[in-house]
Amino acid sequence: MARPTKEERKISIMTTALKLFSKEGFYQTTMPLIALNIGMSVGNLYNYFTSKEFLAKELIMYIANILGEEIRRINESLISTEEKIAAVVHMYFKIAQERPETIEYFLRVYLSNREVFRDGCEGMICVSPFVTEMMILFEEGVRIGDLRDQDFFSAFGLFMGYLGGMVFIHGEKILPKPLESYEASISENIYYALKTR
Repeated sequence: MARPTKEERKISIMTTALKLFSKEGFYQTTMPLIALNIGMSVGNLYNYFTSKEFLAKELIMYIANILGEEIRRINESLISTEEKIAAVVHMYFKIAQERPETIEYFLRVYLSNREVFRDGCEGMICVSPFVTEMMILFEEGVRIGDLRDQDFFSAFGLFMGYLGGMVFIHGEKILPKPLESYEASISENIYYALKTR
């Protein structure tokens, strides 16, 4: 069996760290704990990531790239704005169910520990691939007359607040029905909240 490449090893570290950070929290997860879960020495782990904070920033950029790429595909689809919104909701909920640590990390680590993401990650810098694609979705919807022209952050906050809230209460086991059963009504609610009057 071939030895994993450095890039494959790096992805393995990030995947393990993502699960630990999402489950245990940023401050409870240590570099030795990550190394133990990977089966690697702590010294070797530091060859890949010089600090826990650096690893945390790499993870949020990794997630932003995944989400950004998914939304880019939706933006490039020849479908209506309403269908694009429904596709983004479906994609987000699918990731929340298939890879919950991805969304959990965003909600529970990135948004809750902003002090960790200061140097080089201020504002929306580390999540720009994701935010940029959401901006394109809104701008295109406005351009073709489907969405009303409004402040981006108002629209973004409404959209992501709704999705984040639903995923959070799903994770807390509060929803009486499966998450995917809410997709149609949530997509419709978001669209009607953003569309032209």
